Amino acid sequence: MSAKPVWPLAVARHVLQTVDSTNAHALRMAPSMTGPAWFLGLEQTAGRGRRARAWASPRGNFYATLLLQAMEPPEQIALRSFAAALALRDAFVALTGLPNAFALKWPNDVLLNGGKVAGILLESSKGARGYDLAIGVGVNLIGAPPASMVEPGAVVPVSLLGETGLRVTPEAFLDQLAAAYDRWEQVFVTQGFALLRQEWLAHAAKLGEVIKARTGAETREGVFETIDPAGNLILRMSSGPVAIPAAEVFF
Repeated sequence: MSAKPVWPLAVARHVLQTVDSTNAHALRMAPSMTGPAWFLGLEQTAGRGRRARAWASPRGNFYATLLLQAMEPPEQIALRSFAAALALRDAFVALTGLPNAFALKWPNDVLLNGGKVAGILLESSKGARGYDLAIGVGVNLIGAPPASMVEPGAVVPVSLLGETGLRVTPEAFLDQLAAAYDRWEQVFVTQGFALLRQEWLAHAAKLGEVIKARTGAETREGVFETIDPAGNLILRMSSGPVAIPAAEVFF
C-alpha cells in the first residue's frame, strides 16, 4: 500500500455520519461554498445511481461527492466523468499495486477482475457563476449487491475486499481519490480532454471487441472502436461507425 497522499490544496473535506445522498447534499450546500469540497457519507439513506436507480448504501462502502464550480459549456463539463474514472483507477492501483486488475467501462464504471467495483454519477445545477457540479462516486469497498440484483447481461458487482482481500476505510480511500482526481482535474483544465481520452482508452474494457449499447428500446451491436473527442462511444457496425452519446453497455 502506498503512503498517505497529500490532500489537495484549497479543497475542503466534510465527513458525514449519515446523509440522504452525497450528490443531493453537495448541491444543497453549493450556494454557501467558496471553493471545491469533498463530501463523504459514511451511510446514505437515499443513494442513487444513473437513471435515478436506487444505490444500496451499507456502512463500510464508499459514497462521496466532489462539488466544483465549472465554467465550461455543459458538454465539456460532462467530460469530467472520464477524469473521475481515471482518478478512481489511480486510487485503486495505489492501494492494491494491481494495475492489470482494473479496467474502465464506458461511460462511467470501473471494473475489477471484470466485475463492477465503482460507479460515477455527475449532476449539475446552474449556479451564481457557471454550474455547480456534483461528481458522485460509489465504491464497493467491502460488499457488493448480489448478482441477482442486476439485469441480465449487466456486469456483476464485486467488492474490493472480496476480490483482493484488502480492507480499506472510506476515509483512507477518499485520501487517495481526492489526490488522484486533483491531478486529472489540472490536466483537464490546462490541456483539455485529449490526454484524458488517450489515457482512458489505454485502460478501456472491451476495446476492439463486440459489445451491445442500449438506448431506450433500441439495442445496437458492434465493435467498440474508440471514444471520440466529445466522449461519445464509437461503435463500428456493418453500416459503418456510429457515435453514441449515452447508452447502457453490455458485454
